[in-house]
Order: sequence, then C-alpha cells, then structure tokens
Amino acid sequence: MQEIMQQVGALLLGAVPTALLFIVLVLAYQFLVQAPLTAALKERRARTEGAVQEAHQAIARAEARAEEYAARLRQARSEVYKAREERIRQWMAERDAALESARKAASAKVSEAKALIESETDSARKGMQAAVAELASQIVRVVMPAATGGSR
Repeated sequence: MQEIMQQVGALLLGAVPTALLFIVLVLAYQFLVQAPLTAALKERRARTEGAVQEAHQAIARAEARAEEYAARLRQARSEVYKAREERIRQWMAERDAALESARKAASAKVSEAKALIESETDSARKGMQAAVAELASQIVRVVMPAATGGSR
C-alpha cells in the first residue's frame, strides 16, 4: 500500500504542473476569449433588442401619422361635402328665385293678354252691334219697299 501511495503521490506530483498549466489555460481563456465574447454577445443582444424596440416605435409613429392623415382626409372631405351642399342650396335658391320671377312675369303677361283680349272683345262687340244695327236698317230699307209693292 505504501508503494501505491508513493505511485499516487508521484502521479499527483507529476500532475501538478499539468493542473497548473490547465488552470492558467482556463484563466487565460476566461480573460482572453470568454469575457470579450460574452461582452460582444451582450452588446449584440442589446443592439438587436434596441433595434427591435426602435422598429416597434417607428411602426407606432407611422401608424399614428397614418391615422392623423386619415383624420385630416376625412375632415377635408367633410368640408368639401359641406361646401358642395352649400353651393347646391345656393343654386337651388337662385333657381327658385328665377322660376318665381319667370312665373310672375308670365302671370303679368297673361293678365295683360286677358285684358287686351277683353278690350278687343268689347270693341268687337260694340262694332258688331253697330254693324248689326246698320245691317238691320239696310235690310229694312231693302225689304220694305219691296213689301209695299215698290220696285227696286
């Protein structure tokens, strides 16, 4: 057993430089490779997450602007429709006024024409009555001498 312990002790003594070299190698790897690699990965993750968050914020801003533009467009359309309706109302009022004016003018012309026709009818009646009286007297003159036996 003594011999085994000596062999184990010799192996351990021979392994000490290898273990020290391994520990130095692990520490060197930790400081030279692992730490910068971890820092680079953290920075990359932070940048990526920052870029994703920035992209989400940009999308939100774009959606807000699109909504604002849509609201402005709806408002502009509403104003255009209101102006159009006002113009149509104004045109209808002008048309109604023109129609009323034309109706009044036509009514005045009809009244004048009726008055003229009535005056012409009255004068024609008077003329006819005068002509009837004249004709009657002429007929009486022509018929009476013939009725009394006279010659013509």
